[in-house]
Amino acid sequence: MIPSPDHFFKEVPSLEKRIGYHFKDKSLLLTAFTHPSFANENKIIIQENNERLEFLGDSVLGMIIAGYLYTVLPKTDEGVLSALRSKIVEGSSCILFTEKLGVIDYLMLGKGERRNGSRGRGSIMADLFEALMGAIYLDGGLAATTHFFFSHFTEEIASLIRDPQGNWKADLQDYCQRNYQARPLYQVDAESGPDHSKRFEVTVIVNGQEKGKGQGSSKKEAEQNAAKQALEKLYHG
Repeated sequence: MIPSPDHFFKEVPSLEKRIGYHFKDKSLLLTAFTHPSFANENKIIIQENNERLEFLGDSVLGMIIAGYLYTVLPKTDEGVLSALRSKIVEGSSCILFTEKLGVIDYLMLGKGERRNGSRGRGSIMADLFEALMGAIYLDGGLAATTHFFFSHFTEEIASLIRDPQGNWKADLQDYCQRNYQARPLYQVDAESGPDHSKRFEVTVIVNGQEKGKGQGSSKKEAEQNAAKQALEKLYHG
């Protein structure tokens, strides 16, 4: 837990090592990791939260991804490029980026948010990543921000391009292994319809609790939909 700006600055070297970027202006890094709840509770010692950086970082990320897709997919039309960009910059992707960096524990949250266990909430994690992108852009420019992003997430971007719909089962299994050291369990609740038009209903169990339900024309499709719903609940509550 980072309880104050003074404590935060003591942790800056380890944070910079983790993200692979060293700030010339450390105050930008502080702002990126200052949640509005912390700023509201500490107005005397801190003047700005990460919302403005989040706004900037969202645009910077979109620009970087648009340029990358334009270059690596020269024969792909605008509609597909737009859909891919949207998938890569959406909140669920930013959550995964934050998780891979392992920086959420550096975030300064207000006491109320900490009591509510909000550090792992999806929207907070996505906002943090966008704010970090905005901070690096202001500190080092577009080239530095692009280098930071692709030095960490080249494999993830390639995977999203290959499978833009997302492999929700793989993502959920990865989440469960990291957080519970156990795999999710899928159970078929119902199977109906003739052989040529089957319909499956599936429930996924995470850490002993039902977290998602899905339907599909195959068991695999139903499991994917159940995993997607489970991830939405786990990340967003």
